[in-house]
Amino acid sequence: MLFGRTPVLPTPEQALQGRPEPLFSLPDHHTVLGTPLLGPYPEGLEIADFGLGCFWGAERKFWQLPAGVYTTVVGYQGGHTENPTYEEVCSGLTGHTEVVRVVFNPTAISYDRLLKTFWESHDPTQGFRQGNDVGTQYRSAIHTHTPAQADRAHSSREAYQKALTASGHHRPITTEILPAEGRPFYAAEAYHQQYLDKNPAGYCGIGGTGVSCPVGVAKAGG
Repeated sequence: MLFGRTPVLPTPEQALQGRPEPLFSLPDHHTVLGTPLLGPYPEGLEIADFGLGCFWGAERKFWQLPAGVYTTVVGYQGGHTENPTYEEVCSGLTGHTEVVRVVFNPTAISYDRLLKTFWESHDPTQGFRQGNDVGTQYRSAIHTHTPAQADRAHSSREAYQKALTASGHHRPITTEILPAEGRPFYAAEAYHQQYLDKNPAGYCGIGGTGVSCPVGVAKAGG
């Protein structure tokens, strides 16, 4: 990867081993929303996991939604290494991608609305990169927690592919949609959590295609 080679996901045998416990602790509360970062969460809330490039900018997209998001946590998911560090993930030897965990109230915001934010906030056709950020840890991913989430995620991918194609973006979407079961979420280090709230002028490497996603909006009136 450092010498222009195409990034490749490691096999379980090639991946770093990791450790049974994380090497760091997290703050108790979200710096913007004021809610607990880690569970158990209040009854009735649901969890959604999205990978859309550098998680600093990605997390901000979700905490800025007007209502319904209880908390957000950035972390690593989809790979093989247990309780990885940021440096290990950046090595490309964990198989993880950078993700945002969104804990939300489905009576106040729909999963479709979260999907709309996901699709419109990055370019899901770039494979193992997002803009200038190159590596397997920047790949686009949705990790679903229920069959209903899986159905909505797949339907939204099909709808967004049609919208991209109609607008002249002919590359196929590379987003992986996989069940979260068996793919544990490992929270990232404290300094990554709500990074752009603590560092408003910090780097944000994500950017959308400019094409609207036709999910998560009211059907009445078009």
